[in-house]
Amino acid sequence: MNIKKYTFLLLALLFITQSCEKFLEEELISDVAAGNHYSTSEGLDDAVDATYAWLKGFYGPERGFTMTTFGTDIFTNGADGSHKRVNLYDGSFNASHSYVNECWRDWYRGINQANGVINRAPDVEMDEALKTLRIAEVRWLRAFYYFDLVRTYGDVHLTLEETVGVETEANKTAAAEVYSQAIIPDLEFAIANLPNVAEEYGRATKAAAEMLLGKVLLRRSYTSYAGADDASRAETLFGNVINNYGFELLPDYGDLWDINNQENSEIIWNLTISKAAVDDGTDDEGHRGHLYFLMEYDVRRGMSRDIANGRPWKRFRPTPFFLGLIDRTIDTRYDKGFKHVFYANKEVSDERGNLAVGDTALYIPGPGKDIEWPQARKDAAPYVVYTADEDYSERVFPSMNKWIDDTRPDRQKTQGQRDVVLMRLADAYLLRAEAKLKQSNPGGAADDINVVRARAAVPGQEAAMQITGADVTLDFLLDERAREMYGEHARWWDLTRTGKLVERVKLHNIQAAGNIQEYHNVRPIGQNQIDRTVGGYQQNPGYPQ
Repeated sequence: MNIKKYTFLLLALLFITQSCEKFLEEELISDVAAGNHYSTSEGLDDAVDATYAWLKGFYGPERGFTMTTFGTDIFTNGADGSHKRVNLYDGSFNASHSYVNECWRDWYRGINQANGVINRAPDVEMDEALKTLRIAEVRWLRAFYYFDLVRTYGDVHLTLEETVGVETEANKTAAAEVYSQAIIPDLEFAIANLPNVAEEYGRATKAAAEMLLGKVLLRRSYTSYAGADDASRAETLFGNVINNYGFELLPDYGDLWDINNQENSEIIWNLTISKAAVDDGTDDEGHRGHLYFLMEYDVRRGMSRDIANGRPWKRFRPTPFFLGLIDRTIDTRYDKGFKHVFYANKEVSDERGNLAVGDTALYIPGPGKDIEWPQARKDAAPYVVYTADEDYSERVFPSMNKWIDDTRPDRQKTQGQRDVVLMRLADAYLLRAEAKLKQSNPGGAADDINVVRARAAVPGQEAAMQITGADVTLDFLLDERAREMYGEHARWWDLTRTGKLVERVKLHNIQAAGNIQEYHNVRPIGQNQIDRTVGGYQQNPGYPQ
């Protein structure tokens, strides 16, 4: 899809969801009013394309990484950034926090864009099969937005009608009703009408719809309003994704993070990012994950900031618990996703000796290897060695390199051009394993987990990586998801889905342990929504009213 036109297309359907804000006064496409343009076949296509755009404000920028990474058991805060409160769960993480307001706003913008397409489509003269396909796409997107809302905020406003003027009234519909009235019917329609293979890479497919419905039903299976067959339906859906579309795990876990290998056999659905649109500023978000997981390497001996090593914003630091989860003697997933060596990019001559460009400047042995580096050996090395017991801090820590982007035009460029990986085959295996465990089938769960672990094995250690049903518990599954999915917009939702957030944060995130409480399983409703609703809007329990 042509990402460049998103910004302009969005202006063509003006709306404000549940607020008293004035309409934006913007120039429309070719001076054509939305009511006229969107009544044509071409206009409807444009409106569908624009509906995808609201995903980009969350997935890719700091907002989405913060809301899904902070405050979990596997990442805590680094030195920089103004959103540490999301990790700390202290009193400053409340209704006024920018991200809780912005997520709510943009997800409802996406919903309203979808509602506009669905409501206007019957009056558009175009090929009926194509129209049905486009409606299926936006219903998939509407379900996506509502799912993100309910798994973030719990009970939320539900509307399936387009807002074309200012609204100051809003409901707070039980999440159970949002699932049954909106999310699940939309996804069932999408599954029935989307193609196996999209006409353009990045559009919704039947596999993406089955994957999303599986995730929806699996999450609902943990709730008091679960359907009796939620877990079994989820298992079937994940099985369809695994078996019916030709997806294959890449042989090497590290190949997933090769920026030149993004449209690969493991990807079920990516949010596509255009490098041209990022570099010329048309897309001012892009994929910024390359910024947030890096230590402060650029002020250290032999190093200065460059494109290859990234711009280190020091947001997300792995917890000691997470660093201890991967046995590197048999499992490659730490070594394939974290950086161990920084090579000098400037010459140094000092009391420690000489460094030429290209020599090792900084070395992080990492978990399981620190024991090989007593202080005497560190002191004798011609480069700086950082070990956990002596040197790790909010500025120095192992750097996750999944999202590194050396294609940026300069070292200061914050927007990256990676696609955002949101659905991949290994995730489907692990989610199916969870659905099987929910149905008291740990042996079947082990079979699925073993597929993922076999790919991750150090060559020759495949047998050592295999587990049995006796090993599979919910905690083991969560550990395995941490090993496989770290940094991929999954962790906070994994913990809240399974009811393990508070327990595991208290055990493994020192910074957050003292503040987190059960009510933190949902985020606060933003103050903007509360203030702009006639009579106010009820805050989630636990947060200040």
